[in-house]
Amino acid sequence: MGDGTELGRVRGLGSARHGAHHWMLQRFTAVGNILGGLFLAFSFALQPTHDFAAMKDWVASPVPALVLALWLPNVFWHARHGLQILVDDYVHDAGNHLALTIVLNILAIAGAGLGVLSVLRLALAGAA
Repeated sequence: MGDGTELGRVRGLGSARHGAHHWMLQRFTAVGNILGGLFLAFSFALQPTHDFAAMKDWVASPVPALVLALWLPNVFWHARHGLQILVDDYVHDAGNHLALTIVLNILAIAGAGLGVLSVLRLALAGAA
């Protein structure tokens, strides 16, 4: 049982069985975003000054750099999954769906890559 009606099974109108996976990914990335964001917010707030040089030194220190380098791809992955669900639900034309999925993937990878590259550049420049 549990596979829908007989007519639905014959027509192939049952569950795609991917909804739970996407739901869990959204929850896991949300928890990572919250934990990383809270650490970064408190770490940022505890800085004695917030001028450019102090923030550059803060990002160059190992723990904030590591958290930022892990947090940024998580943020972009979370956003990509959320937007993918919108595309899946509301874009019904196959060509538009494929094009938007490709654009979402490119933007998520580019954003995460640029963020991590920026953090690495600041962290390695601070160590020199």
